Amino acid sequence: MRRAHLRFLDVREASVALMLVAVAVYLSFASDYFLAPRNLLNVGRQASVVGMVALGQALVIIARGIDLSVGSVIGLSAVAGAIVARETGIDGLSLPVAAIVGLACGLFNGLLYTKLRINPFIATLGTLSIARGIALLLTGGLPVPLAGPAEFLGAGRLGGIPVSLIIMLVLAAVFVVIAGSTRFGREVFAIGDNPKASRLAGIPLDWVRLRVFAISGMLAGFGGIILAGNLASADPNLGLGYELDVIAAVILGGTSLSGGRGSIPGVILGAVLMALLNNAFVLLGISAYWQVVTKGVVIILAVGLDSIRRDKSADD
Repeated sequence: MRRAHLRFLDVREASVALMLVAVAVYLSFASDYFLAPRNLLNVGRQASVVGMVALGQALVIIARGIDLSVGSVIGLSAVAGAIVARETGIDGLSLPVAAIVGLACGLFNGLLYTKLRINPFIATLGTLSIARGIALLLTGGLPVPLAGPAEFLGAGRLGGIPVSLIIMLVLAAVFVVIAGSTRFGREVFAIGDNPKASRLAGIPLDWVRLRVFAISGMLAGFGGIILAGNLASADPNLGLGYELDVIAAVILGGTSLSGGRGSIPGVILGAVLMALLNNAFVLLGISAYWQVVTKGVVIILAVGLDSIRRDKSADD
C-alpha cells in the first residue's frame, strides 16, 4: 500500500509538471510577452504567497481538516502589522505582528475544532467573515501605507530573483523535511489516514490538529505581510479569494481531501500552475471574471479525480 501511495504521488506531480510545460509552451507562442524576464519573475512572485500559504493548508487537509479563512487572515494580518508599524514608527514590527496575528487566528480555528468540536469547514468559514470584518473596522476600508523590511520581502530581489520566491522555496524545503522526516509529520499523515487507529496508538489528535491550524494561520499572516509589502500598502481587502487559489494548489498537487495523502513538492507545483493560469488570462486579454470560473472548474476536476482514485483503491 505504501509503495502504491508513493507511485500515485509521483504520477500526480508529473501530471502537474506536464500541465505546467503545456501551458508555458502555449503561452510562449500565444504571447510575445510571456518569456520576457519581467513577466516570468512576476509569475514567480505571484506563486510565492499562494505557495507559502498552501504549505500550511496542505498539512491541515492531510490531517482531515480545511482552512477557509486564509484569505481573510492574509488581509487582517497585513493590516495589523501595518497599523502597529505606523503607530510605533518601527517598520520592523510589521512582520512579527502579522505572523503573531495569523498564528492567533490559526489557534482560534484549531480551538473551535478541537475543543468545541465545530466542523472545520464551518469554523473557518466563520473566521473568514470575522477576520475580514475586523480588518475593515480597523482601517475604515482604507489602505495603510507599509515600508521597511516588509517592502523588501514583498518587492525586493536578490540576484534578480524575487525575495518572496526564495522564501517560498526555502519554506518548501523545510516542509519536505517536516512532512517526511519528523514525528510530527508522521503523526499528521497518520491522523489523516485513520484517526481511530492513531488515537489507539497514543497520538494526541487534538494537539496535532491544533498545531496544523496554527501553522496554517501563521503562514497566512506571513504571506499577508509579504503581499502587502509588494504593494507598499496593506489593504483590508488583501487576500480576497486567495482561499480558492490555495486550496486549488493543494488539491492539484496531489493532496487528498479525505486526508492521509499529500506531497509538498506537488503543492508548490500546484501554486506555480495557478499563478501561470492567472498570468495567461492577463496576457491573452481574457476577462478577469473567467479566472474565478476557471478556479472553480479546476477545484471540481481535481476533487473529482481524487474521488475516482479513492474508489479505485477501495475496489482493489
